[in-house]
Amino acid sequence: MIDFVDDPRAVRLSLVGGRGHYEAVIRAALEAKVSVWIATANLKDLFVEAGRVGRRARYESVLDALARMVERGVELRLLHAGFPSRAFRESFDAHPALVAGGLALRQCPRVHLKAVIVDGRHLYLGSANWTGAGLGAKSGARRNFELGLWTDDEALLDRVQALFDHLWAGGECAGCGRRDVCDDPIA
Repeated sequence: MIDFVDDPRAVRLSLVGGRGHYEAVIRAALEAKVSVWIATANLKDLFVEAGRVGRRARYESVLDALARMVERGVELRLLHAGFPSRAFRESFDAHPALVAGGLALRQCPRVHLKAVIVDGRHLYLGSANWTGAGLGAKSGARRNFELGLWTDDEALLDRVQALFDHLWAGGECAGCGRRDVCDDPIA
């Protein structure tokens, strides 16, 4: 499941860089109707635009927006490698709906892939972690230099969702060489 090279084929996609991550990936995730699955190595509190006050943009933690999505019945999964930042944990803990399982979290120290799957219809694959610096939510002088691919290709979506689900279900836990540093092996 983990080791593969698929045959080449034509895939319709967009190349995403810099602020384009915010415009494509974050906006699509916040407008999800069914589900958002996120895989990231690094997890920090991410701030997103939440309207305007006059001419100035107002910002909130993405966790505020995710809590509202839970109320709408959107399934949220977040697969990550390291411990979330203190700011993320504090913001997360302030949302009872997220803590009660509305945002399902799984930690695996070997996760380094970065993927965002929105409604099973849109896929981001790239270098950006689920952070403001990675996903273009910070000013141009504070963003990382990231690249990614954005697609609605069904075969690629199926392939990545299957891999995500495999990892989520602990499909690699039994043979993992990092069990000694894993706080909660799945299997």
